[in-house]
Amino acid sequence: MQKKELLYEGKGKKLYTTDDKELLISEFKDDLTAFNAQKKGNEKGKGELNCKISTQLFNLLTKEGVQTHLVKTLDDNSQLVKKVSIIPIEVVVRNIATGSLTKRLGIKEGTVLPLTLVEFYYKDDALGDPLINDEHCLVLNIVKNRADLQKLRELGTKINDILKPFFADRDLKLVDFKVEFGVDKDGNILLADEISPDSCRFWDATTNEKLDKDRFRQGIGEVKVAYEEVLKRILKA
Repeated sequence: MQKKELLYEGKGKKLYTTDDKELLISEFKDDLTAFNAQKKGNEKGKGELNCKISTQLFNLLTKEGVQTHLVKTLDDNSQLVKKVSIIPIEVVVRNIATGSLTKRLGIKEGTVLPLTLVEFYYKDDALGDPLINDEHCLVLNIVKNRADLQKLRELGTKINDILKPFFADRDLKLVDFKVEFGVDKDGNILLADEISPDSCRFWDATTNEKLDKDRFRQGIGEVKVAYEEVLKRILKA
């Protein structure tokens, strides 16, 4: 599959067109950003680790019945993916309180939530990706109807139900994660983007050591070492 023109460049990936109009190449970057890209960095090898981690998790989810945009891995940093129209909603699924949730609601960090909390954020960097409700989504015309929103909630919950015990078996707490979805040419809603320590919070089950992008956000340690540890545990037999 031939890589052609750069179609889009985001914080963590570049998307290229190919000789098939329905397929793209997603190339993972080594860049690190936080606080809407106000804090920037670079750690060589991060993109490769995220590509490998996301590939493993997408393959797991596919086996469990979640439709994704992933076709196959091309090399250490690149995936071949189906072209989708991204729904501009970041679906955030929370199991343990931390980050913005603790700031907004005053819940003590580390509190295990009594239920799986699913939140929607409007995917717009200029606006700071604000928290939105169902009515906001309809007013903004970013979904067709409430059924689409319910589908996103169900998918977010299903992904959590698959990944949470998977990581628990590997001595990791899946604290929370962000996923994005897109619509393919046939109107199917597919899991897109990535699932990696850039988009998830992982804590060691015993020590609560943070093994994700918060190490960069909070300046508490090397990112690559943590991502390598996450991959090592994912690959556990």
